[in-house]
Amino acid sequence: MSKPDYSDLSRDNIVAFLGDIFERCGDEEYLGEPVTMAQHMLQGATLAEQNGLDEEVIVGALLHDIGHFTSEFGTFSMDDTEDRYHEEAGAEVLSRFFPTVITDCVRYHVAAKRYLCATKPDYFKRLSEASVHSLNLQGGPMTAEEVAEFEKNPNLKKIIQVRYLDEAGKQPEMETPDFWHFAPMVQRIVDKHFGETP
Repeated sequence: MSKPDYSDLSRDNIVAFLGDIFERCGDEEYLGEPVTMAQHMLQGATLAEQNGLDEEVIVGALLHDIGHFTSEFGTFSMDDTEDRYHEEAGAEVLSRFFPTVITDCVRYHVAAKRYLCATKPDYFKRLSEASVHSLNLQGGPMTAEEVAEFEKNPNLKKIIQVRYLDEAGKQPEMETPDFWHFAPMVQRIVDKHFGETP
């Protein structure tokens, strides 16, 4: 599969592009979980908003798995025997338009799972079967050296918050607003990245 071309994306159309992804692809199955991809990401963002977390965490949760749709490798399945690196694919698309804290929440939400499994033994119990499967493909719990390196990231706290929201956003009965509820917030963060405030 060829690498997607996103050269026509701009500050003015990135939010519409993301919203279109949610509408076109959001009802795809999510890694063997009882929710769709869109439900999963919208649940994380909604839980963040309900708990009064800041906009960077809300948007980080909203977009953390966007790479499942922007990766040239396609989406993950329970039959996979190797990782598809959706976190890198997502961060690559977002990096031109969002501050590092957002792209770090996207790029490192997989590493955060490995980190928490290494530093908080009870965290592993939170993982679904699909999340355990992907953990094994992604390298398992971090080594002590990897933990020490990961802890140097200045955005560590928000990355971890998004990771917890990732695990929480798998509730089949939960209702959420759609992407467009969050779109003004997403645009504010894009504008802030470009050094302008509305």
